[in-house]
Amino acid sequence: MTQKEINQACLRAFGSLDNKELKHAFDALQILISGCKLFYLQEKLDEIQNTYKNMLRYRVEGAQDPMQEHIYTTIQVQAYELTDLVQRQSLQNESMQCYYSNLRNTLVSPALSFREYCDRLKTNTELNDTDSYEKDLTIIFNQIWTSPPLNFSDSEDIKEIMADLSLPYSIGCQIVSALTLGLQTMFDINKIMLLFDAASHSNDEIRVRAYIGLLTTLYFYKKRIGLYSSINDRLGLLAEDDRFVRTIRTITLRFILARETEKITRKLQDEIIPEILKLNTRINKKTNLGDINPEQLTEGMNPEWMEMLEGSDISKKIEEFSELQQEGADVMHSTFVHLKSFPFFSKLANWFLPFTPFLSLFKDSAGKENTDSILKLLEAAPFMCNSDKFSLFFSVMQLPESHRAMMLGQFSSQAQEMMNQSKEELLNKIDQTATIANQYIQDLYRFYKLHPSHLDFDDIFTLQLDFHNLEILKPYFSDDESLTIIAEYYLRKNYFADALTIYERLANAQKDNPVLFQKTGYCHQMNGNFEKALEDYLHADILSPENKWLTRRIAFCYRALKQPEDALKYYLRYDRLQPDNLAVLSSIGHCYLELKDYNEALKYYYKVDYLNSKNHKTWRPIAWCSFLIGKYDQARNYYRKILEDQPNAQDYLNAGHTEWALQNLKSALEYYKKAVQLEKGDINHFKELFYEDKEDLLVAGIEEAEFPLLLDQLMYSL
Repeated sequence: MTQKEINQACLRAFGSLDNKELKHAFDALQILISGCKLFYLQEKLDEIQNTYKNMLRYRVEGAQDPMQEHIYTTIQVQAYELTDLVQRQSLQNESMQCYYSNLRNTLVSPALSFREYCDRLKTNTELNDTDSYEKDLTIIFNQIWTSPPLNFSDSEDIKEIMADLSLPYSIGCQIVSALTLGLQTMFDINKIMLLFDAASHSNDEIRVRAYIGLLTTLYFYKKRIGLYSSINDRLGLLAEDDRFVRTIRTITLRFILARETEKITRKLQDEIIPEILKLNTRINKKTNLGDINPEQLTEGMNPEWMEMLEGSDISKKIEEFSELQQEGADVMHSTFVHLKSFPFFSKLANWFLPFTPFLSLFKDSAGKENTDSILKLLEAAPFMCNSDKFSLFFSVMQLPESHRAMMLGQFSSQAQEMMNQSKEELLNKIDQTATIANQYIQDLYRFYKLHPSHLDFDDIFTLQLDFHNLEILKPYFSDDESLTIIAEYYLRKNYFADALTIYERLANAQKDNPVLFQKTGYCHQMNGNFEKALEDYLHADILSPENKWLTRRIAFCYRALKQPEDALKYYLRYDRLQPDNLAVLSSIGHCYLELKDYNEALKYYYKVDYLNSKNHKTWRPIAWCSFLIGKYDQARNYYRKILEDQPNAQDYLNAGHTEWALQNLKSALEYYKKAVQLEKGDINHFKELFYEDKEDLLVAGIEEAEFPLLLDQLMYSL
């Protein structure tokens, strides 16, 4: 079988197991075993399948077996693990992916046990032999990353290495990264247990990295982890730590910052808003309502929401995370995207290495002016991830001495000032957990986006990573405070679909909270689902009537749904609550226009024009309404003013209609001719626009038989 066929068959097997379609999974496994000649695994497949057949037979026969659920779970676990093994064995000699290339290298090289490597690391540390220490650390990283499921002995040895506080913390950091990366390729319950161990480590660097590894692993295998009671047990123990919820919340927010997904607001600007402006194509063309109608989806959130939060604990936490955004936004990525080609980055393990001044790679730079200080400053800098610190250092070291001295001098003065704050003031403002999480997530981001073999890995940053929605975490991570903070953060980052999921969850539990229904409505509206938005807004209106922001949102949704009569009721209500709002007065006029009550529409357009005489955007709807009610002289006066101020093709078309209604055919033809010219000479498009106004021209007393004659005359004159 080819690598592509193997991967497709494995995907089918895993997909079937995720959907609890075991028969399909067994069929896919049979194809893999036969196609890759892995006949030594046939017996295991037969054993699992026979057990499953017997369980099904007993069930059909009505036999009551109290162990049936346990047996079924065991069968699923065994089937998953066999699929893991088949995939690994099938691709081990075939795949050119980075993982399998490194796996083959580790199999060729004679390896020591993890216990022996632990002893060597201790010795190298004591002798300050950094070269040997780093070489062994890279080997350990690669072995853990590419190892098959760990046995008990290896797990205990790795656990002991991480727990040994006499060893540099970077060892634990690298082990955690290797465990995380290995789990992405192959499920291993013992690797997960080691991440749980690391998540309770006394060193924050190791602890936070382990949390990130755990969360991404739980997310990656969310349909599988429920089969392992040991995961639930360890999660319960970890949740006893006071920092548990806070750490998960912080990591969740850090991943939101790292998102690469396109902003929904761009979709609004490119797709949804243009559709709203086409609610009534003809009316919009005639009046250019977009010019005077600020009733757009980008108007913003209800200002009362923040007023209600002010002074509360939630507000303080949102403020805190707003500061975190300023401190943690990944503004460096574009700067360093082309600075990952140094030899240092040729070793995959180095992409996750903590930046410390004591690495052997800095030996060549030792003694150079400012080198020691820049290393210490980079180590302490909270605003850069480890990967970028290495890039910056290597880049600076390539500069000529004079340039380097000048640059380092400038950087030193700025960084020194920051470093003076960082350990006291800055870290008091920014949770240490957030700083570490942000740096490590950015390191991961660099790896998944920029590593030469990044396409060989499943990019975790393309996943939603909404950890708060994981079933296994809900018992521990469903407090209102955490959900509200995350939802508010999503909302202010314009991730409306994600915010909606949480707000609906909160609203279902608090059905008498009008603000939650305002926010679910707002999220629906910003996603373009006006029916659902209106439903939630109306629910909120029952709970909290006479709310100005809400009244206006309801009116807008009715209008977006082409229900101008209902929209008008709410715009008039708003006008009573806050008279003379120009945008609302304009919207009232638009509603009357859509209802063909042109006289009432004119009243409101006149009022807007009177209250804001410097803004001439009401001239178009006034001119068109005047034409529709037969006030042709008034329409002519307005169109003459419009044509003096950046007219468009539609303006000339409407002015031509007005002149024709006044029996001034020569002027009508001149205006029509200019309209065609502005349409780049496209007479066919002009005809489409012309015939859209057929009914209005007939009402104006123009005979239908005159249409083709005038159009022919127009074409002769072009």
